[in-house]
Amino acid sequence: MSEIKIIDVKRSIFEDNTADADRLRQELKEKHTFLLNIMSSPGAGKTTTLLALMKILKDRLHIGIMEANIDSVVDTKTMLNAGVEAIQIHTGGMCHLDADMTRQGLKELKSENFDLVILENVGNLVCPAEFDTGAVKNVTILSVPEGDDKPLKYPLMYEVCDLLIVNKIDTLPYFDFDKEKVIQYAKMRNPNIDVIFISAKTGEGVSDLANWIEKHVEDWK
Repeated sequence: MSEIKIIDVKRSIFEDNTADADRLRQELKEKHTFLLNIMSSPGAGKTTTLLALMKILKDRLHIGIMEANIDSVVDTKTMLNAGVEAIQIHTGGMCHLDADMTRQGLKELKSENFDLVILENVGNLVCPAEFDTGAVKNVTILSVPEGDDKPLKYPLMYEVCDLLIVNKIDTLPYFDFDKEKVIQYAKMRNPNIDVIFISAKTGEGVSDLANWIEKHVEDWK
């Protein structure tokens, strides 16, 4: 009986995507365009956070938004109605974006015209963390109602992210959420992760987030 050959398809897909993501980052570097990938579970407040950020950053940086969803154009309409340049990416049922899908979106957005492009990834704490989109920095949002133990349950998300945004801090009086514990748990997964607490609703802490983003955009140039 001949030897059976086993092909690890998943590993091959990840390796090919990582190589493509590295190429995309180099392309963005040459165009002086900073790509920020924002991930979270559904309802954590990605779109609301972006709207709050735009009020601060729109006069500092030329910004474009790519909204990724399995379906619908709700988030893109929200951005356009707020005067933000945005496009919609439909993933065709997939719960993540890879580097090639991101590149297609950047082409449609004409990303070379922007200092900063923000990708609002599909709402999911598993799949988006597995695929490198070619972003310069990865960010995850955790809302207070979700609990402070999320980094323990979804380790990869926190391992690949450069920043944890804890949103909806205006609800802290109503939930059993420990700010020190969430920092501890996040840094167990990634000692280098930054943590910023905000309320996208009230605006508390959003200026700190805007400053974090602006600093990294300037460093990229």
